[in-house]
Amino acid sequence: MTIDNRLFAFICIIAITLSPVSAVALDAPALYHERTCIACHGSNGREPAMDEYPKLAGQSEEYLLTQMKDIKSGSRSNAHSIAMKNVMHLISDEEMSVLAKWLAKLPE
Repeated sequence: MTIDNRLFAFICIIAITLSPVSAVALDAPALYHERTCIACHGSNGREPAMDEYPKLAGQSEEYLLTQMKDIKSGSRSNAHSIAMKNVMHLISDEEMSVLAKWLAKLPE
């Protein structure tokens, strides 16, 4: 491999590494489990652990995303959102979007 080919290969690797587009699509069901949503909202988003926790399945995507962002930013804060606030710092904006889209498509 010549120096030009090595330089080109190196530049390609750097470009791919720094690319803002994710090469792998996020898996919403896996995120739901990994980010512990399942603990409070149930395995299918329809059976919360406590009556005070909302059912998430079938809610509007926009509503779900707004609630997650508001809890993460602190603009929504009440006795029930405190537990979720402790988790939201682990969830990126992209993950929130993926989760909201998936939950909205689930049957109520």
